[in-house]
Amino acid sequence: MSGQHHHHEHSGENLIDAARHALVESGEQWTDMRADVFTALAERDRPASAYDIAEAVSKLRDKRVAANSVYRILDLFVRSNLARRVESANAYVANTHPGCRHDCIFLICDSCGQVVHIDDDKLTGALIGAAKAAGFADVRPVVELRGMCEACS
Repeated sequence: MSGQHHHHEHSGENLIDAARHALVESGEQWTDMRADVFTALAERDRPASAYDIAEAVSKLRDKRVAANSVYRILDLFVRSNLARRVESANAYVANTHPGCRHDCIFLICDSCGQVVHIDDDKLTGALIGAAKAAGFADVRPVVELRGMCEACS
């Protein structure tokens, strides 16, 4: 697709370092709790709910962590471009390229739950343009396509 773009994908410690840098650059603090939440999210190969992350962080810290606290941190991560929310699953995925701002298109497998994100600025730009033409401002496209991944089909 002509509207696609590519970025440097981070993983492992490199992803955590990129996330920390992006959050600090945005004027926020990288606290131990935020680091634990991001690490728990980044270690997942599928979208995770705030409850999933709270459970993982609770085990890591050996004390109960409330899902409400995790929700607040995840909301900050979404605002700061460190995570993406998969709306239809009420779950989150770590953004593997936190320095790049764009609108994602999620492909979600109905069988195994795998989520793949693709970028197509031409498509999301057309959606934003249509919304603006209809009088909407500050639009954020949420595009999710459900189906079967290659492994499951």
